[in-house]
Amino acid sequence: MRYLRYLRWRLAARVGFGLLLLLGAWSGALASARDDRPNIVVIFCDDLGWADVGCFGARGVRTPAIDRLAREGTRFTSFYVAQPVCSASRAALMTGCYPNRLGIHGALFPEAKIGLNTNEVTLARMLKSQGYATAIYGKWHLGRPAEFLPPRHGFDDYFGLPYSNDMWPNHPSAKPDAYPPLPLIELEAVKELMPDQRFLTRRYTDRAVEFIERHRERPFFLYLAHSMPHVPLHASPAFEGRSPAGLYGDVVEEIDASVSTVLATLDRLRLTQRTWVIFTSDNGPWHSYGSHAGSAGPFREGKGSVFEGGIRVPCVMRWPAHIAAGRTCDEPLMTIDLLPTIARRLRAPLPRAPIDGVDAWRTLAGRGDTKDSPRTYYFYYGQGELQAMRSGRWKLHFPHVAQVMLDRPGGRDGLPAPYSRLMVGLELYDLDTDPGETVDVAASHPGVIQRLQGMAEIERDQLGDSLLKRIGKGIRPAGRAQ
Repeated sequence: MRYLRYLRWRLAARVGFGLLLLLGAWSGALASARDDRPNIVVIFCDDLGWADVGCFGARGVRTPAIDRLAREGTRFTSFYVAQPVCSASRAALMTGCYPNRLGIHGALFPEAKIGLNTNEVTLARMLKSQGYATAIYGKWHLGRPAEFLPPRHGFDDYFGLPYSNDMWPNHPSAKPDAYPPLPLIELEAVKELMPDQRFLTRRYTDRAVEFIERHRERPFFLYLAHSMPHVPLHASPAFEGRSPAGLYGDVVEEIDASVSTVLATLDRLRLTQRTWVIFTSDNGPWHSYGSHAGSAGPFREGKGSVFEGGIRVPCVMRWPAHIAAGRTCDEPLMTIDLLPTIARRLRAPLPRAPIDGVDAWRTLAGRGDTKDSPRTYYFYYGQGELQAMRSGRWKLHFPHVAQVMLDRPGGRDGLPAPYSRLMVGLELYDLDTDPGETVDVAASHPGVIQRLQGMAEIERDQLGDSLLKRIGKGIRPAGRAQ
């Protein structure tokens, strides 16, 4: 009997030890797999134009850090935002949805009682569910009431302005030197004060560095949302008067120095190889501000318009050994594609509610050409007006009234010039041969127009079109303050 008990003990011990080894190997493999998850850094500028950085053809503005990202990663020359204005653009980045699907239109004012619904799955919430530390430093602009601030949307840490740095009512058009007190928010403690905007870029950057240092041992998501170069422009004393391009150049060069500091921190902590860095802007340049605005390069118009200058923005991405170095990609992409692409790379579940972006990893990594099956993007503006769409080489504008400068010079020294109103018809442009949208070829391609209009009808069924008084079946309500 004692021998039988001994045999049973030996067998149990061996099975148990083997099971422990198996569990240990499995958990080790799981930990190793999870350690492969990239840190994600999104640097999001405000009103930065397509041609405001060196690697996109900037003149008089030096951006060596952003240019380094382009050399070590990929430059995306047909990268789009969903709408050419602050809040709507940011809603798309955060959720992978067209903002009108979420009830977010235009730019939310400080007194607005709505914001991004807390039922929506944001990029931060998705990454937090995967064990990421999350933080935003900078401009939020997706709802000022406390229930819509970043901590309600998956961010562990928050420091910055809840909306644009010019809001409001003392906008530059009224008093160029007088701005209202802006609340700098740290987590949920509102500090009503007048921040010295000369130091906003530096303060955001300092917070970003501290966050990276604190979380070097675990995956993190850093959303560095600069308030600049949105008016009113401010550069710290170290950058004032440094750029040949004037104050606007000073501001952009300080943003580049911020990028340099973030990259140097990643290098110092040996995090570069496992960090995916995305640099882009929320919309095109605010041309009415003239000398205090940037450049859309070869593209027509700017912020507030769905012509290319308003919605096509500079974008570079770097993730060593994953995103090709020194490459230029001209295939269309949009901010709505980032959430589903990141989710698929992490094998994280997508939100249950419908989203509009798609997994674009093959395009990002340079592992496939999608020109035979081009993506189609829709551009809404105003209160849900479907104003344009792009499919492959073709850009179709639907009849609407556009806010434009018509190549007139903007204002000077922080004061804007007035916009004009342009009646846009059913217009078709071939962006492969005419990226500046100068020649309407609608009359020569009736078949293309018919095909695109059919696609737009399907989109209207889901997301509506206020120009045609259509209500979409897939629209979800914005959050509303109690």
